[in-house]
Amino acid sequence: MKTKIAIIGAGFSGLAAAAYLANQGMQVTVFEKNALPGGRAGKIEENGFSFDKGPSWYWMPDVFDRFFEQFNIKTSEYYELEKLNPSYRVYFGLNDFIDVPSDITELKKLFESIEPGSSAKLEIFLHNAKQKYDLGMKKLIYKPSLSVWEYMEPWILKALFSLDISRSVSSYIRSLFTNPRLIQILEFPVLFLGATPQKLPALYTLMNYADLVLGSWYPKGGMYAVVQGFYNLAIDQGANFKFNSSVTKIEVVENEATGLWCNNEFISFDFVLGTADYHHIEKDLLPSKYQSYSDKYWNSRVLSPSALLFYIGVNKKLDILHHNLLFDKDFKNHADQIYNNPVWPDDPSIYISCASKTDLHSAPENCENLVVLIPVAPGLTDGPETRDKYFKLVLDRLQSVTGIDIRNNITYLKSYANDDFITEYNSFKGNAYGLANTLKQTAIFKPSIKSKKVKNLFYAGQLTTPGPGVPPCIVSGQVAATEILKRI
Repeated sequence: MKTKIAIIGAGFSGLAAAAYLANQGMQVTVFEKNALPGGRAGKIEENGFSFDKGPSWYWMPDVFDRFFEQFNIKTSEYYELEKLNPSYRVYFGLNDFIDVPSDITELKKLFESIEPGSSAKLEIFLHNAKQKYDLGMKKLIYKPSLSVWEYMEPWILKALFSLDISRSVSSYIRSLFTNPRLIQILEFPVLFLGATPQKLPALYTLMNYADLVLGSWYPKGGMYAVVQGFYNLAIDQGANFKFNSSVTKIEVVENEATGLWCNNEFISFDFVLGTADYHHIEKDLLPSKYQSYSDKYWNSRVLSPSALLFYIGVNKKLDILHHNLLFDKDFKNHADQIYNNPVWPDDPSIYISCASKTDLHSAPENCENLVVLIPVAPGLTDGPETRDKYFKLVLDRLQSVTGIDIRNNITYLKSYANDDFITEYNSFKGNAYGLANTLKQTAIFKPSIKSKKVKNLFYAGQLTTPGPGVPPCIVSGQVAATEILKRI
């Protein structure tokens, strides 16, 4: 008789785990509270416009490739990729921007033109970043982090000296480069990890290798095409999905999960894997005596930012790139209002995606689809007045920084913020990206991938190891699935 495994949540970690476990002959059922798979990587399709609700950067293609290769399948069998060149544009003011090329030779020329002598330093910097990437993203990231002894292997101890965990991303970059614009470009990728460059260990300059060497890609049809690819892979392996199905309780008897309650029905399972919000599963689905972490623990965690998002359809073509970063304001103040003094930001840095620059099918003819993202502190109260205020700020900044005025060209508008993350994803304090990857919240210092009190309950996703981002969540699902298989 097949081992029955329940997976709560159909985000990337849940989809990856479902495919992996079903491929190994398990009877897998995925419960998803929403109508479609994808979790935070959802989609909006209205008025002829298509928007990726969440992730819009396809980085680290090798992580996706490695996952599919386990099934003797290429990612191209499920979705197609196009490399972006330039990778993105960074605005510093009106008529003042830098397009970051995907070609390394061109990138060195760009650095040299801005800071003489920096191209040679960039070569050294990227060489070191590759070493960290190869160790981190190809080896260490696949550790379940259940014990410190996992990291006591001789090769790991030797490698620790080259991983730069004792100094920050910021100090390392500043030891090589002096031009503030180059520093901003090099510090930008770690913002995805949920902390400032001053707080993250220099290990995470591996993100620069992902950014500048591996490049930015676009899945044809948007990031949701990748979701659909993972979903179809899981279906092809034999996984079952139940949508519009909110799990309300995990039944536990003598430290063992016997099954779960969904839509007023009890369904028995041999194992349960929670890939929805970790805090929600612990606090809302488990009896208190079976919860591994206290309220004090959760409230002491350093969370990544939440996000205020605007999905905007406009009826004219715009002179911007697919990915655009507005760095015309001092990010230090913005960061302080996210991490140290959590308030709605005064002068935020802004990210703008315009996928219709690459994908003509994502907007009607002669139109553009914009996704605007402002990082904000988790736990803030938002409402219509706040969203209106920041939408006006976005319109003003777009005009002052890019010279583009869209006020009279908007044909579609939707906003999304902290309260929506809570309502739709049961997100802890409305965070968008999970726990910040600070040194004290890395590897064994994250919430465990295995329940400390329920022997057949496991976790995956952005609040556990290895951390936030689409590639780490894919790995998280695989690692959790592997740990379950070890116990069958």
